[in-house]
Amino acid sequence: MDQETRELYTVRMLGLKLPTDPRWVNLAEMDLAEILTDHAYCEQKAATSCISLIQAYPDKEELVREVAPIVTEEWGHFRMVLNELDKRGLKLGRQRKDEYVNELLAFQKKSGSREERLLEKLLICALIEARSCERFRLLSLHIGDEKLRDFYYKFMVSEAGHYRLFIDLAKLYNDEEVVKARWQEYLHKEAEIMDGLELRGDRMH
Repeated sequence: MDQETRELYTVRMLGLKLPTDPRWVNLAEMDLAEILTDHAYCEQKAATSCISLIQAYPDKEELVREVAPIVTEEWGHFRMVLNELDKRGLKLGRQRKDEYVNELLAFQKKSGSREERLLEKLLICALIEARSCERFRLLSLHIGDEKLRDFYYKFMVSEAGHYRLFIDLAKLYNDEEVVKARWQEYLHKEAEIMDGLELRGDRMH
């Protein structure tokens, strides 16, 4: 199986419709301070998103039970990235506008029942985790720094688990056929977003 076939297989396993441009890793490793900074803020925002879910849906006992540990894990990831910056003598830069996430949020349905709004939030979380998993995998395989390959392999495994959890929670609180149909809409939209964004090595998405 050649590299291109492996990448296509991975994105299909995650449900994604478009693989990352293979040049992205080369761009990312040109300035590690930039990609590590963006990664750090991605982990921070993931923790914040999980806290927001718990605050908005405290009555969803399974959600609270399953998402609470992710808050701790994502904040731990933020600290891991900070530590990696420190070890390399690099500084955490400023947070940047996340065009990828903003475009996903713009696609989100704002009306509907409380459960329907929860579905939107869970699917966006799942999609961000799936794309992060795909990109962490690329870094774990192709970045020149061996220590960073190991570093990103651990993140890849973690994000894959989070992706599955958010999908499972979506199915728990909504009809499975509705979830599947809306998930496909999100996947097609995400591919459009990815195709339209500038390929940048200083962005995790």
